Amino acid sequence: MQLTIHQIDAFTNELFKGNYAAVIPLESWLSDDLMLKIGAENNVSETAFTCLQDDGSFVIRWFSPLMEIDFCGHATLAAAYVLCEDHNISKIRFVADAVGELIVNRSADGSFAMTFPKQAPIEVQNVPQQLLDGLSIQPSKVLKNRQAYFAIYENADQILELKTNSELLKTLYPLDVVATAPSDEYDFISRYFWPASGGDEDYVTGSIHTGLAPYWAQQLGKTTLSAYQASSRGGHLICKVDDTTVTLTGHAVRYLKGTIYI
Repeated sequence: MQLTIHQIDAFTNELFKGNYAAVIPLESWLSDDLMLKIGAENNVSETAFTCLQDDGSFVIRWFSPLMEIDFCGHATLAAAYVLCEDHNISKIRFVADAVGELIVNRSADGSFAMTFPKQAPIEVQNVPQQLLDGLSIQPSKVLKNRQAYFAIYENADQILELKTNSELLKTLYPLDVVATAPSDEYDFISRYFWPASGGDEDYVTGSIHTGLAPYWAQQLGKTTLSAYQASSRGGHLICKVDDTTVTLTGHAVRYLKGTIYI
């Protein structure tokens, strides 16, 4: 069997920036075990598999090197880039079990706008001690949604200086951890840690911005926000918050197109 594989840098218009994802379009589904093995072999934060349906939508699934992930924003952007190029279209309708329908539109400037369900966090009253001990700087408050704990800080310098203990953060599984603060250059910045699910720190995490954007929209009194994920590669997103959805806009560039022999 031969499969076409693409590696895309998402949430950036520069190679070697943003977050990279592998994308493998399929004509029919592989076994879960084989997709997991391919994800582990690729060893990028996510490998996205897509399969065209009779109604024109694409089912999408995401695999980290360790497990299947139920929702991944940057790999969705990467998959949209590949499918828009391959099928010469500007709108993609994805379907995923955990989050339902995901609409991605490609604009004339080459950016992609992805509309996801809003996943606003709520404040945590009893903060796990492992979370507090796993962060070198104590947050001013902690929230959580279905994906992660949100450690809220006062300023961007704290986010940049923050160190984590991955062994302690692993014990919070299945929740990951995002640290975030307001910023002078952007509306807010963040860093995302997921040691139990994929790696110590993710480069740019689209999915978590469906929680970050609603939180900061409420705090800052605005519905369109500029966000930066301050990893070693870094990535920039524009977030628009509506009543039930969050639209994330970003660019992507292709790094690799090749063939897998199985």
